[in-house]
Amino acid sequence: MGDTVGIGRRRFLLRLGAAALIPQAAAQDSLSGRGALGTLRDPLAAGRSRDRTAAGDADADIQAIEQRLACSCGCTLDVFTCRTTDFTCTYSPKLHREVVALYQEGKSAQEILDAFVAKYGEKALMAPKPEGFNLAGYWLPGALIAAAGVGLFALISRRRMAVAAATPAGAPSASDPAGTPEELERLRRALSEVED
Repeated sequence: MGDTVGIGRRRFLLRLGAAALIPQAAAQDSLSGRGALGTLRDPLAAGRSRDRTAAGDADADIQAIEQRLACSCGCTLDVFTCRTTDFTCTYSPKLHREVVALYQEGKSAQEILDAFVAKYGEKALMAPKPEGFNLAGYWLPGALIAAAGVGLFALISRRRMAVAAATPAGAPSASDPAGTPEELERLRRALSEVED
C-alpha cells in the first residue's frame, strides 16, 4: 500500500512539473517568434510591484504605532496587518510611509497618533479615545451585562419563592422524594404486582 501511494505521488509531481514547464516553453517560443501560447508580455499584469523593504519597516516601535492606527481602505484591519497581509491595498503603504516620516522626525508614538487624528479624524484610530461620549462605548456593554445578570437572578429567586409558597406544608417537595407512608405502601403494592 505504501508503494502505491509513493508511486501515485511521484506521478502527480511529474505531471505537475510537466505542467509548469509547458508555459515556460511557450513563453520561450513567443520570445523567439514561434508562437504566442501562454505568454506574459507585461510583468505588471500579474500585480503591482511592491517597494523594497526599508530598514524602519520592521522596527518594533513603528509596528506598535501602526497597530493602533486603522487602515482607511475599508478592510477594518490596522495599518501594520493590512500592509503585511493585503498586497492589493494601496492605502496602508502610504500610511506606513507617513508613520515612518513622522517617526524619523523624532516624534513620539502619542504625537504620531495625534497627528493622524488631526489629519484624518478620530476614525484613524483602531479604538476611540476613552473620553466624552466614547465612554458609553466602553462602559455600556458591561453595565448591560451586569443588569441582565441581576435581573436573571431576581427572576429565578422570585420563581423559587413562588414555588415554595404554592407547595402545601405537608406535601413532599422535590428535595424530599420520600413521600407519605400511604404513598409508599401503594408503591410497594404496585411493585409487588408487577414482579409477580
